[in-house]
Amino acid sequence: MSREIILYIATSVDGFIAKENDDLQWLEEAEGEGDAGYSDMYQSIDTIIMGKRTYDWVVDHIEPFPYSDKKCYVFSTSQSGENEYVEFVNEDVVAFTKKLREQEGSKIWMVGGAGILDAYMKERLIDEFIITVTPHLLGSGIPMLKGNNPYQDLELVNTKRYGQMVQMHYKVKKEAK
Repeated sequence: MSREIILYIATSVDGFIAKENDDLQWLEEAEGEGDAGYSDMYQSIDTIIMGKRTYDWVVDHIEPFPYSDKKCYVFSTSQSGENEYVEFVNEDVVAFTKKLREQEGSKIWMVGGAGILDAYMKERLIDEFIITVTPHLLGSGIPMLKGNNPYQDLELVNTKRYGQMVQMHYKVKKEAK
């Protein structure tokens, strides 16, 4: 049994996950309600994957480190080893993830960033998409999805409104064998 990978992410209406300078102020100002299903998603995982830029943003903006109770891998070309919270990975993100999926455990949350998501999309590694759309048109920034991704059929699991935000939960339809 292969572990599932979840993408739980917020995006602007025009599909951006951050401004060019990694500014997320617009997201913090969004008029939401509750935790937008975060607690339920977080309880379903035991492993987190993120890129170094995402990790640096988290360390610079959130104290204490919010994922200390989960196994956390950070993909980096500039840092190796581990600290009290994360293990830095210098391997190919796709190859590492495929090995990780075959290990015992719960679901895996791909926190960010855009480069890892793009690699996962190209290889169809995301099993669930939980996308919260905020009431913003950023006009430019870091897009959630880059182009030239393979076609995938999704099944709508749920939609939910959280104040001014709307969340869509999809699962990838498994191909018939």
